[in-house]
Amino acid sequence: LEDLIVAEEALLNEEQLTIEVEGDDDGEKLTHLIAAIWILSRMQSFNEEFKVALRGYTQKVRESIT
Repeated sequence: LEDLIVAEEALLNEEQLTIEVEGDDDGEKLTHLIAAIWILSRMQSFNEEFKVALRGYTQKVRESIT
């Protein structure tokens, strides 16, 4: 989780990433990082399984685009 947060900050500051993040451009990479941070944080904070946290994230995304 800490590595993901550092990578997110690096992207926001237009710095070199220290970990590999998939994505065609910085925007897509940032989207992936935000999702991973949200899901892992949820798993740790609420002791949720991955699939439950993932469903929670996808629900937030669906709500934001409707």
